[in-house]
Amino acid sequence: HLVESGGRVVQAGGSLRLSCAASGRSLSNFAMGWFRQAPGKEREFVAAITWHGINAWYEDSVKGRFTISRDDAKNTVYLQMNYLKPEDTGVYYCGAEASSSDYVARVPAPYDYWGQGTQVTVSS
Repeated sequence: HLVESGGRVVQAGGSLRLSCAASGRSLSNFAMGWFRQAPGKEREFVAAITWHGINAWYEDSVKGRFTISRDDAKNTVYLQMNYLKPEDTGVYYCGAEASSSDYVARVPAPYDYWGQGTQVTVSS
């Protein structure tokens, strides 16, 4: 069970930190990803991190602005978002992929578990 939090309305240029907390199972053996979905659009990749936290990937438009991290002691994954833009608006979902690989999927299909999402709205 994954629960996202931290989404809210923020002005362009501002920052947010999203959290994804797990209950009922440890995330330590899961690769984790953040995806977002804007109205009328498909769910798109934002960032992902390997199960050991060594490797991370980002969608090109968020590179240098967003940082994904994980704290397995707290069973939580974070997405720090800086210099937010109106085009970052959407529902942000975290996903867990049972994977011990050094590669993390950047499409939704391989993910085993999803949270319910948290709304991020960036006003111009």
